[in-house]
Amino acid sequence: MSEALRKLLKEGQAPQQPVITPHVGVLTLHFQLYGCDDLKAKRKVFTALKAVWGKEPDLAVAETADQEALDCATWTIAALGTSSQQITQRLDQVEKAIAERVDAAILDIHREIL
Repeated sequence: MSEALRKLLKEGQAPQQPVITPHVGVLTLHFQLYGCDDLKAKRKVFTALKAVWGKEPDLAVAETADQEALDCATWTIAALGTSSQQITQRLDQVEKAIAERVDAAILDIHREIL
């Protein structure tokens, strides 16, 4: 241990680590599906959801309800960031991209910032 560090520790003035408070946002989308004859066809509709947004480092994507239903699906996207404003912007961006890319009608959207 260096002499300078010993002196700081002795004086009780050890360097403080910055406190980072993560913020979490949760976006839940309920979709209506048409023409899905089996679960394989349903999964194909949502391939982009997991393939594109599931690989983003600040997002987690999962089908959270209606896994066995062929006419609907519920997906949840969780976003992690340093501020609630950043999370809100990110979820807006993701929501818009999903609406453009996924071939299913969005019936309900629920958003929560934790």
